[in-house]
Amino acid sequence: MRIVHITAGAGGRICGSCLHDNALVRSLRRRGRDAILLPAYVPTTTDEEDVAERRVVMGGVNIWLQEFIPFFRHTPWFLDRLLDGRRLLTWLSGRTSQTKPEDLGTITVSALEGEAGHQRKEIEKLARLLRDEFEPDVVHLSNILLLGLARPIHAATGAAIITSLSGEDIFIGQLPAPHRDRVLRLLRERSADVDRFVALNQAFADQMAPVLGVAPEKIAVVPHGVDSDGYPATPPDLAARRRARDGRLRIGSLARACPEKGLDVLIRAVAQLAATHDVTLVAAGAEIEAERPYLERCKRLAADLGLADRFEWRGQVDRAGKLALLSEVDLFAMPTTHPEAKGIPVLEAFTAGLPVIASDHGAFPEYLGRDPATRLGLLCTPGDPAAFHAALLMLADDPGLLERMGRDAFAAARERFTPDAMAAGHEQLYAAALAARPR
Repeated sequence: MRIVHITAGAGGRICGSCLHDNALVRSLRRRGRDAILLPAYVPTTTDEEDVAERRVVMGGVNIWLQEFIPFFRHTPWFLDRLLDGRRLLTWLSGRTSQTKPEDLGTITVSALEGEAGHQRKEIEKLARLLRDEFEPDVVHLSNILLLGLARPIHAATGAAIITSLSGEDIFIGQLPAPHRDRVLRLLRERSADVDRFVALNQAFADQMAPVLGVAPEKIAVVPHGVDSDGYPATPPDLAARRRARDGRLRIGSLARACPEKGLDVLIRAVAQLAATHDVTLVAAGAEIEAERPYLERCKRLAADLGLADRFEWRGQVDRAGKLALLSEVDLFAMPTTHPEAKGIPVLEAFTAGLPVIASDHGAFPEYLGRDPATRLGLLCTPGDPAAFHAALLMLADDPGLLERMGRDAFAAARERFTPDAMAAGHEQLYAAALAARPR
């Protein structure tokens, strides 16, 4: 079985989809599978070993030109290749950070129209490449905004089509109304071209089934798996870690600096805790120019609430920086205001042996659990600083509970959220999709 995974690049920033797709293909290869990762639009960015092909399909320059300048829909392919150079696309990806979803309505609709859209020339190139060079049995699309590729790829290759559900609801919700309505109609139409969908958790699978108009059983659930290489080999002694800094509590967070991730909520909660406890907040994540005003507001908020010397923002960190942050803190917080479709940083915190405080929606109830005897952290009302303060206070004042949750999170990461389990789950999905196809 040959699997080709097509994943959309993220413009030079580390995003959850790039991390997941790269980790999945790495894991499949380690299990002896013939798996290929093809970047689309621009190169992918990851903080682990990059296994993506050097070439980029559906190059972002050509996609943009063919959408907005009709002449380029008819240029010869040899000319297009000049615009698909990796250096040019890497340069372009560093200059797209001002782009907002509301500016991308037209091109999103055109992409979902597939062979009937303005990018049909690029789609034809991709279909021929897959047919003539890669000959896949399965083509896995990294998100539903790539559904316009499903029909022409299957027609050219006969491959089974799998599509990930990756949190596209936020982007779709920010599109202008006329484009959003057209996108939703196209998604329902093009979902019929897909053999199976896959989500990282049941909550997002349940959310997207009615949006796509597909039966729930058409969506498999396979959690992300975190490679534990570089993480501690044994659960950390969180009490000793805190004693080494004279009792100061350190709270960590990893997420893109945008309103949906709720950094402002966490800052307000930590400010309340700082009135009674010695505490610091260390946060890191990708930064996008269009979202920089939000990050600046968060920094001003921290200063206004008296956290100027207790709040540290590290920006986008590489793998070493991520591991360092997780090794320096006592607990991890993920205060998203929008239901999370992936929640990979929470699983990374588990792998580091940290208990987690997170919003009570999206993926997090499945990850953390609700049973007081076995839960791996505390769930809080989304967007409520007081609820997060109460959770922080509980763990700050109960070292035994903090330690127990950290040990259990460490064990859960190595039992439930492993790369091998992730790859095995996808292997079963691919085999089932192929078996269900008409002979």
